[in-house]
This record gives sequence, structure tokens and C-alpha cells, in this order.
Amino acid sequence: MQIQDLSWFPGHMTKTRRMIVAEIRNMDAVCEILDARIPVSSRNPDVDEMTAGKPRLVVLNRVDQADPAQTKRWAAYFRQQGYAVLEANAKDGVGTAQFAAAVRELLREKLAAYAEKGQVGRTVRVMVLGIPNVGKSTFINKVARRKTARAEDRPGVTRSKQWVPVDAALELLDTPGILWPKFEDTRVGMHLAFTGAIKDDVMDLEELASYLMEYLAAHYPAAVTERYKLEIGEEDSGYDLLIQAGRKRGFLMRGGEVDTQRMARILLDEFRGGKLGRFTLETPEDLK
Repeated sequence: MQIQDLSWFPGHMTKTRRMIVAEIRNMDAVCEILDARIPVSSRNPDVDEMTAGKPRLVVLNRVDQADPAQTKRWAAYFRQQGYAVLEANAKDGVGTAQFAAAVRELLREKLAAYAEKGQVGRTVRVMVLGIPNVGKSTFINKVARRKTARAEDRPGVTRSKQWVPVDAALELLDTPGILWPKFEDTRVGMHLAFTGAIKDDVMDLEELASYLMEYLAAHYPAAVTERYKLEIGEEDSGYDLLIQAGRKRGFLMRGGEVDTQRMARILLDEFRGGKLGRFTLETPEDLK
């Protein structure tokens, strides 16, 4: 399947959308988990409409794999939009301890109004949203300090809503990851595929890895040359560089031909595992 042809809306995503719309009226706030490497592509554009009017906390997750300078710029951007922002690395628990305080600061006026009515300690309910494989369940588990949400390094694991208590006065509603019907921008589909939000078995891995290699060579060339011991020529395409890297790694088949399929898998695995470095594939200027 070609990246630009990606289009789907599985039944469980339709069900999730209905559930979000039905439950949102009972929520005090919404927590939206984004991948700090692709803050635009990892945002479901339908979320704003479905959660309109609710205070929003944006969690930039996987900051350990993102370009630190760009993460700061994205955090500033979202604060300018009126959102609270938390930078996190859920896998190692970085930032998760600040979650409850961030929610209560976001809802400070609402909680004060509750207190005036004598409703001190009223339970705050927060809906947690995120696309598949953005680290949502891992984040929730760290915040709740227990393993309640099922977390795996593959998209589409959470399939039903789950209430997760954080403390006596804070509950989270974990929701299944939800994508949107069609990617109008080819880059969005590529970025989601790079980070594993789309299952690899619907992608052409060589094409995907070639796109990634080309982007990294243009924007983070030192990471590519150091990791794969290759030289980037002006005319080299991403596929040319994939062949070079495969040859350097010794991924040769009978007749000396480079096993580009194997090299594609290695590149994607190393990118997703943070072994190539810290990259952000989008900047706030991309929204203009």
C-alpha cells in the first residue's frame, strides 16, 4: 500500500468516537497525549470538535527522543493556544509526577468555585486521548503508579474505555487510540508510519525507510553519517543512502545485491528506539 493511499476507519474507531462524544459532558478536562517528535501528525484533527469548550492539557510524550530545542518551541506554541503543557517521557516516568498538579492548576478556578459551594475534594475527571501507539497507556500507568492500562509497543491495544483512579480526588478515563478517516497530507501518513502509529504490515517498508533516510540526511546529516558510516552526496536519494547503509552493515544477498528490506527494517527500528539520536520531524512553522 502506498502512503498517500492510506484510508480507513475501523469499526472500533467509530465506536470510540461515539463514546468520546457521549462521555465528554461528564469530564472536567481533556488530556491529549502527543508524540513530541511529530506534534502535528500525532494530533487527531477531530479532537478539537469532539472536546470543544473543555480545558486542555497537552502532554508532549517521548521528549527523550525529540530534538530538545524544538520541544521547547512546541511547548511555547501550545501554551499560546491556551493549553497547559507537560513534557514527558512516560517510559521512564519523566514528567508523570507533575501530572496531578498540572491538572489542578489548569482547573484552579473551577476547583475554587467547587470549594465555595462546599464541594471540597470533589472528584476531578479527566479524559485521556491519543492516537494509537503514542504512549498513552504507559503514561497513565506511570501517573497512577500501578499497571492498570494495558500497554504494548504496537498500535491499537486499548480497545475499550477504562476508569483509572490517580488519587482520592482525581480519575482518568483511558480511551482507545483513534485515528481519522483519511490522511489528506502524505507527510502525516509518513510521520505516523515512521513512529509506528500505523502497523507496518500495511506499508511498503523500503519506500517508508527511503523517505525517512532522505529526511534525516537533509535535516540531521551527522546522525546518519555517524551511525551508518556513509557519505551523503548531493544527488543521493533516500533509497541510494539505504543501499549504502545496507552495504556498510554487510546486508548482502546472493550476487552481492544489498538486502534493502532488511536495512529498511533496521533503520525504522533504530529510529523508533532512539538509537539514531533525538529528532523532531515538524516545526511550528509547518502549521502556517
